[in-house]
Amino acid sequence: MQTPSSTISHLIAAGFHALSDPLRINVLELLRQQELCVCDLCDALGVNQSKLSFHLKTLKEAGLVNSRQEGRWIYYSLNMPQFSVLEQYLADYRQHSVIPPIRSCCD
Repeated sequence: MQTPSSTISHLIAAGFHALSDPLRINVLELLRQQELCVCDLCDALGVNQSKLSFHLKTLKEAGLVNSRQEGRWIYYSLNMPQFSVLEQYLADYRQHSVIPPIRSCCD
């Protein structure tokens, strides 16, 4: 069973992993403007549906996108609360990033 702390760590790691691919970044950029269906994303990105489905699955597992089905189409949108989690994680480093001087490991 995962603890709340390990669940958050997993979501943070999955979020940054999802952000590590240029195609997924392009998907997110398109979704910043509006909710889109898979066919519109395929057309805009010039990729086939099977390739895009793999990347959308990664984004969804990371919690960065939401999906909803309407008829036979699946629509994707950004999940802004998860972006806030990643933003806060980085902000905490900036706020608490006093790094002590290096000391000799042989002392």
